[in-house]
Amino acid sequence: MRVFNFSAGPAVLPEPVLRQAASEMLDWHGSGMSVMEMSHRGKEFMGIADKAEADLRTLLAIPNNYKVLFLQGGAVAENAIVPMNLLAGKSGAHYVNTGEWSKKSIKEARKYCDVHIAASAEDEHFTYVPAQSAWNVGKDTAYVHVCTNETIGGVEYQWTPDTGRVPLVADMSSHLLSRVIDVSKYGVIYGGAQKNLGPAGLTLVIVRDDLLDRSLAITPSAFHWKEQAEAGSMLNTPPTYAIYIAGLVFEWLLAQGGVPAIEQRNIAKAALLYDFLDRSSFYRSPVRTHDRSRMNVPFKLRDEALDGPFLKGAEAAGMVQLKGHRAVGGMRASIYNAMPIEGVQTLVDYIRAFEQRHA
Repeated sequence: MRVFNFSAGPAVLPEPVLRQAASEMLDWHGSGMSVMEMSHRGKEFMGIADKAEADLRTLLAIPNNYKVLFLQGGAVAENAIVPMNLLAGKSGAHYVNTGEWSKKSIKEARKYCDVHIAASAEDEHFTYVPAQSAWNVGKDTAYVHVCTNETIGGVEYQWTPDTGRVPLVADMSSHLLSRVIDVSKYGVIYGGAQKNLGPAGLTLVIVRDDLLDRSLAITPSAFHWKEQAEAGSMLNTPPTYAIYIAGLVFEWLLAQGGVPAIEQRNIAKAALLYDFLDRSSFYRSPVRTHDRSRMNVPFKLRDEALDGPFLKGAEAAGMVQLKGHRAVGGMRASIYNAMPIEGVQTLVDYIRAFEQRHA
């Protein structure tokens, strides 16, 4: 029996995707091979990769002047790769600090450049997104970096920053493909796949063509966006099986009606959970209302002594990975695209019953 998996990542995948991958494990489309065994330069896998990119471009309406790269290393590696690829001729960059993942990006970038904090939400324990009117961005900066959904703290941008001619770089690991975005407003979008795109091991980078000639001389070839773009993401062996699974996820999303349709489902799921939390005095949601994430919902019990019994009871009821990150404590329900609304309803029913027993 499958459980409702509320893990922040690696996260729940669509069941039809898992079933299709299982059926094709030993023999992909009559090739006599598993995708795991294919040459990344063979016609079979090249077709898989090309279709995955085409479907992703359709889902996000990616303009023609952007390259799509299927890389490795996760968003943590990209925290270093971003400054390596964008700093030529500049000494510094600006970062908006909205939580734990922003802090990781800032820490890594400081190894390569002067990092200036354009704005920070640390004054209120990272429970909001600073209004752009409060940002302080220098005109000669290489780029402005944001994390548009903080997986740990549950803070999400509900708006798109406008940085003018300065490239906007966004870590979208935990909400890419969950909502409609205008790719043309960003210079670079990147993220690990293990939330909404596919399994761990694949990193997606979407980069505007005019930003491919700004790399530092020290940039390794495998991390050099221009070299990877010219090689079709195959300068080295890419994460082939992860790309294949991501391609199946893209097909599944298209069959659901694309990103606009899945966004409406995500709005409904988040509203179902937040509405109950807001009506309860037994639980509390720490994030400012209009900055709440649709993907990652942190909440706390008023009595932390009940955290253990809560998690034990949830697991017994078929709901796992609800423990909050150690940096913030409490609980966290990650309700990505593949989490059905039935899973969120089951969680709401459980937290209501738990409150009635312990209030």
